[in-house]
Amino acid sequence: MSVELPIRLFGALLIGVGGLYLGVSLAELAGDDPLLWSGVFTMVGALIGLIVTPYITIRPIRSIRSALAQVSARSLLSALIGLIIGLIIAALISFPLSLLPKPFSQIFPFIAALVLGYFGVTVFVMRKDELFNIVGNRLSFGGSGESSWPVDRNILLDTSVIIDGRVADIARTGFLFGSMLVPSFVLNELQHIADSSDSLRRQRGRRGLDILNQLQKDDSILFKITDLDVEGVRSVDDKLVILAKQLRCPVLTNDFNLNRVAELQGVIVLNINELANAVKAVYLPGETIDVQVIQEGKEIDQGVGYLEDGTMVVVEDGKNYIGDIIPVVVTKVLQTAAGRMIFSKPHGANNSNQEQDLE
Repeated sequence: MSVELPIRLFGALLIGVGGLYLGVSLAELAGDDPLLWSGVFTMVGALIGLIVTPYITIRPIRSIRSALAQVSARSLLSALIGLIIGLIIAALISFPLSLLPKPFSQIFPFIAALVLGYFGVTVFVMRKDELFNIVGNRLSFGGSGESSWPVDRNILLDTSVIIDGRVADIARTGFLFGSMLVPSFVLNELQHIADSSDSLRRQRGRRGLDILNQLQKDDSILFKITDLDVEGVRSVDDKLVILAKQLRCPVLTNDFNLNRVAELQGVIVLNINELANAVKAVYLPGETIDVQVIQEGKEIDQGVGYLEDGTMVVVEDGKNYIGDIIPVVVTKVLQTAAGRMIFSKPHGANNSNQEQDLE
């Protein structure tokens, strides 16, 4: 049963009793029958209490909880410290202000408490990052001298990166420092995808659940599922961004839109596609590599092959080598939004062209 119904009934009872006393008082003033007046005012008060009570009790509390849920713990702690310091300063200056003549001795201490409390909260929230960095540096200098790398930090996993599956292999290499954290709403989205009527979506959802099962069973990987949620927000991406801001942790994703939204809101994003492009081998024009030509290119006599990391290699005059592994000379490297492309020629093509020019 919802808590709203008992609150409505209590409000109806409370305001109904108030209406009863009001009706009796008005009946005595009017010199009329108090039974009629008390009955009417009791019913009207009960009806008003039944309708109005949630709007002055439950709804404001829910709004405050939703607003506080979107504020990070660091901001709340900074605001509390700033409020305490502001009130302490106000208490120190309230004594000399109380020596002023009335009514200033009664008004100024109260105004000082409001103003200094507000300024304390504002200043500490605005400079919270610098203050916490100073405290963190002091604690690290006073420690045992070990590395202060935040090995206990959390990394939020997005649905797309779980379905992708490469996160398990990357985690086993040890390059991800900290605990991989999967919120319950991401798990619910994976279950919803796994139960989809579309066979492709169903396979993707089941693959994501299998990846989570692998991460959970691997003792060398720090992995946990949390019940942390963000109230008042429906979108999974929005919840991830807000939760990342609250926990001050990065988001691991492959989603381009989530990547941009998170960056705009100051959240650190770890993108596996960007990592894959960054670790690809770099080839300079003039270098020789071996590639298997597997298909024709878009241009005449072109051949196309792929390296082990998925980099596409376009081979001029490579149509005749389809199915063969040949050495090619890199002529140009092009970085596009889809990835890296290498343009090349079969090894020895330059020498044969030079011999033909000499003849």
